[in-house]
Amino acid sequence: MPHRFINQFADGESLDDCYLVSDKQIRANRQGASYLFVELRDRTGGISGRLWNIAEDSVAGINAGDVARVRGKVQLYQGALQIILTNIGPASAGGFDLADLIRQSTSDTGKLTQRLREILLSIGTPYVRSLMECFLIDEAFMAAFASAPAGTKAHHAYRGGLIEHVVNMLEVVLRIADLYPTVDRDLWLAGVFLHDMGKVRELSFENGFAYTDEGQLIGHLVIAVEMLDAKIAEAARLTGEPFPIETALRLKHMIVSHHGSYEFGSPKLPMTPEAIALHHLDNLDAKVHEFSRDIDEDPNAQSSWTPFNARLDRKLFKGTRPASL
Repeated sequence: MPHRFINQFADGESLDDCYLVSDKQIRANRQGASYLFVELRDRTGGISGRLWNIAEDSVAGINAGDVARVRGKVQLYQGALQIILTNIGPASAGGFDLADLIRQSTSDTGKLTQRLREILLSIGTPYVRSLMECFLIDEAFMAAFASAPAGTKAHHAYRGGLIEHVVNMLEVVLRIADLYPTVDRDLWLAGVFLHDMGKVRELSFENGFAYTDEGQLIGHLVIAVEMLDAKIAEAARLTGEPFPIETALRLKHMIVSHHGSYEFGSPKLPMTPEAIALHHLDNLDAKVHEFSRDIDEDPNAQSSWTPFNARLDRKLFKGTRPASL
């Protein structure tokens, strides 16, 4: 039976199909009774589901990153579609096509990798370029970098999303760097490449997307600094010259400050021109992508507004779309 894609859902339809679990929570209603809240995804989008009045051990076999078989009914609630579940359990092997569930970048990751190489090898500062080369010749790292998502939910949350996000940012730097002569172009390019690379170890992405133990305990900022330290040592061995201490500090600072504020997980605030430029460029690319995705993937075609997005603290205006969409 063909998979029923999330972007095709309609109010009132019954479901019996397999979806990827991107989030799972046990919550309590106003009467204190436990219920299951899950975020379900396939390659076309996501939707929340609720299973009322459950015992926690009855859903212990379902976790984020799993593929689940769900039964229930689609319901329109406060302007958004959701699923009221009647049953959820592990999907049987062979009961689904993973290609229907895992979203892939629509860009050619091979071409993105080649463009990444071209830009990084255009860096004029010899020791920074040598450092970039140490990453580029690491085949295992580059394969993971081209496959990883940039996140699990917020932006570029699909296979190949990380390299798509990074190359887009690099292209913007090439276009605007001349407007900011006080920002070191080579450090800015290097920082863009390095800032999220820890996600290749923070996240698991072979099937669904989930956080690794290392990702949960340490996070991609610290992981990226560790990875940078290792490649700095490698670059020093290969070139026979010590890597400049101040440049290493500036690159590490760009990594640890790129979230921009303490409340968003940066242990340091941006304190150099390159760091603040990286932060705002990262935020620009992520937010425009997230806005566009929420508008494009909203399955409720009858409304000119998306549902309220708690992460963005707002609804988004879709405008009037043709009935054929």
